[in-house]
Amino acid sequence: MERVIKKSNYHNIWIHLIFIIMCLLFVLPMILVISISLSSETSIIQAGGGFHLLPRDFSFDAYRLAFANPSNIINAYWITASQAVMGTVLSCLIIGMVAYPLSRSNFAYKKIITFLIFFTMLFNGGMIPTYIIYTQWYGLSDSYWVYILPGLAGGAWNTLIVRTFFKAIPESLFESAKIDGASEFTNFFYIAMPLSKPVFATIGFMMLVAKWNEWQTTLIYIRSRNLYTLQFLLQRILNELQFISSMMANPSFGSTSFTRYQLPNETLRYAICVIAAGPMLMCFPFFQKYFAKGLTIGAVKG
Repeated sequence: MERVIKKSNYHNIWIHLIFIIMCLLFVLPMILVISISLSSETSIIQAGGGFHLLPRDFSFDAYRLAFANPSNIINAYWITASQAVMGTVLSCLIIGMVAYPLSRSNFAYKKIITFLIFFTMLFNGGMIPTYIIYTQWYGLSDSYWVYILPGLAGGAWNTLIVRTFFKAIPESLFESAKIDGASEFTNFFYIAMPLSKPVFATIGFMMLVAKWNEWQTTLIYIRSRNLYTLQFLLQRILNELQFISSMMANPSFGSTSFTRYQLPNETLRYAICVIAAGPMLMCFPFFQKYFAKGLTIGAVKG
């Protein structure tokens, strides 16, 4: 008996050690990114410098440069957060309203509609037709609604996942509610939705992250600086800094006191990572507990 206990403890030690190493593989890069963003550019690029887990020469130069115009950053945060939250909530609602009838056995056209939804996963019209439709037909060019309306349906894959999750709910619950006088809307909002928190939290967080990291829509459709998303604005700041650095490196630029100033090129990259990813990292713990159940039940069951 003692042998079995010792063997079990020995295995537990190795399991805990493996998980500790895996955690360090995820945590240490995050610490390194924050450390580099809080270091001076000179301590990073000088001989014998490099990256360290703790800043060797503490400096806020990268963040000062990133927030040189705080009104632009705050506005970009607002545009990004509002379109991400609004788009995610509305998309989850529409996904649920499409998936609910497809999960009910008494819906006559569920096979045809499911096939049409699945068919949209196989083909794409391409960027040019999409651009023409959004700008000339829908009038979404340089508009805030270009972030919301095109992705409002939520995607065929997410719809099929939610439909599969709804099918796991016993239909006897809906039948009992119907006998008591409940309508389909009542069944959807008071039975299906509350019982489906794991799958909605899972796909909702994935959509939120995707919308938060959105920059291509701004690049293609937006011209007004007031509608820039955070990712696109930070990318522009970095590109402008790289252009200035290349000009300073040009011998024809002249030997002035300005050229002797070391611009925080490298540290700014990591500061931008912290500024852009920080809010999502803080949101993740609230969704984490739903991930395993939401993905497993929604994707494995047929």
